[in-house]
Amino acid sequence: MLTLYRPKFYKVKRGQTLVQIAETFHLPQTLLIQENRLTEPIKAGEILYLPSIKGNLYTVQAGDSKSLLCGSNKSYQDHNGTDVMYPTMRVLL
Repeated sequence: MLTLYRPKFYKVKRGQTLVQIAETFHLPQTLLIQENRLTEPIKAGEILYLPSIKGNLYTVQAGDSKSLLCGSNKSYQDHNGTDVMYPTMRVLL
């Protein structure tokens, strides 16, 4: 069985964006923002906590709904740390 190794912490490198880091570690950007209590753009040298997650990462398609993807709006919000959803957004199922 193949297992994905994800460190618990990550030091931001110069020029990196939160989107790039989220994609690298297969995490929703909103979850990184929530778990690290980010209110400003990230900076080089900043240490981010990379939460362990259970679920599959999915790219939202037009016509998808929170209840269709996660069973309920509350479940969606608990998994993704936000109530927002739009096409092309990566979310946890």
